[in-house]
Amino acid sequence: MLLQLENVQKQYKDFRLNCSLQVEEGCITGIIGANGAGKSTTFKAVLGLIRADGGTIRILGKDSREITIEDKRQIGVVLAENTFNDTLTIQDILPVMEAMYPAFSRETFTRKCAQYDLPLKKQFKDFSTGMRAKFKLLLAMSYDAKLLILDEPTAGLDAVVRNDLLDEMREYMAQEGRAILISSHISSDLEGLCDDLYFIQNGQVLFHEDTDVILSNYSILKVNEEQFRLMDKSYIAYQMKESFGYKLLTKEKQFYLDNYPGIVAEKGNIDEIMLMVTKGEKL
Repeated sequence: MLLQLENVQKQYKDFRLNCSLQVEEGCITGIIGANGAGKSTTFKAVLGLIRADGGTIRILGKDSREITIEDKRQIGVVLAENTFNDTLTIQDILPVMEAMYPAFSRETFTRKCAQYDLPLKKQFKDFSTGMRAKFKLLLAMSYDAKLLILDEPTAGLDAVVRNDLLDEMREYMAQEGRAILISSHISSDLEGLCDDLYFIQNGQVLFHEDTDVILSNYSILKVNEEQFRLMDKSYIAYQMKESFGYKLLTKEKQFYLDNYPGIVAEKGNIDEIMLMVTKGEKL
């Protein structure tokens, strides 16, 4: 286990985080939720950027309070905030990276910068949003870290570049012993990338499932009032009232298709499931 959170808590005036999750070696784990759900707070607690009020965090098999400088070299990070002075250039940070990270390769990194049209001598203040996003993600993957913690790493990128960088992450994971924890508002990215997903709302994990199970087994049922009244609801996870009757989230689509021939069953996707989990009523 490269990362494990158990009942990690953080209290603010009008928000309370209470989160448990784990990221296993060889896996890409996604966190999805609306703005303010607690994703960034979770990431900052893991990285020690805020002090948790309770719970335990284990990183690379150690209590987070016991990790060393060498351990920190095994963690690659992308946060929404700009982490470098705006007057610096990529060329300026190359010797810094070489001094801090023995595994950093100037040649490989500058080749990647050229591939993604990142100028070495341009100041960061003149970078576009997309350029900043590309730079931060490529840098996080540049020094052979075991664990990547990526908060909205593809925000601001067009579809073509996003797809290329998702391929970079898949290639990164080809080496054994690595893992990624990633958040994104772009559900299609997570569907094609992640092994499992956590849905978080108001600081709480509401739902956790393997991505292939979500895409193959989950379904949105649409039923009228009479169908809803008569049906067996044993395998319904969430319900939502609609003008036509109800939308229902189930993991047992085939049960309802076999026993209720007239029922409408639509394939589930991350956006639909997140809507049901966050806005619907749990059964």
